[in-house]
Amino acid sequence: MTQQISPSTFSTARLDAEPLTPDHATEAFDVLNSIELHRYIGGEPLTHEALTARYARLSAGSPADVSDVWANWLLRERVSGHLIGTVQATISVDQGSAAIAWVVGVEFQRRGFASEAARGLVEWLSTHGIARLEAYIHPENLGSNGVAQALGLERTGLFEDGEEIWRSPGFTAAA
Repeated sequence: MTQQISPSTFSTARLDAEPLTPDHATEAFDVLNSIELHRYIGGEPLTHEALTARYARLSAGSPADVSDVWANWLLRERVSGHLIGTVQATISVDQGSAAIAWVVGVEFQRRGFASEAARGLVEWLSTHGIARLEAYIHPENLGSNGVAQALGLERTGLFEDGEEIWRSPGFTAAA
């Protein structure tokens, strides 16, 4: 029987992670609406309407495979209350693995928030039995490469859509 996992709030030293809802779109729009932010993550900033629709899809969960869980959080700096970014995990419960990602708004970068949030996400996943991790990172995104290294992920030399796949030690992709 497949274990049920759904996003729940978690905290780090400076951040609170709230499960994503469509209601977050207005606040998130201001943080994520930056061409510079999309330099390495691809695409372009979404309109407010498109971001709201995306958050509604993400909140509804994975339509394709019930053994996959889409887990998405908005990150809030505890002291100021500002929304600063997101973390996400596409969890393959049956495989005990997750593809993880983090995004921190441009004005909040270079303060260690991405590393802190990613560590909090990894700890949350660990409490749910998920230890095999991978992240897809543009090779020129030095900040995210540093976050992946800090998490103990290793470069694989494999690329998908221009992003290098980083994996936890001993992780092998399912056939």
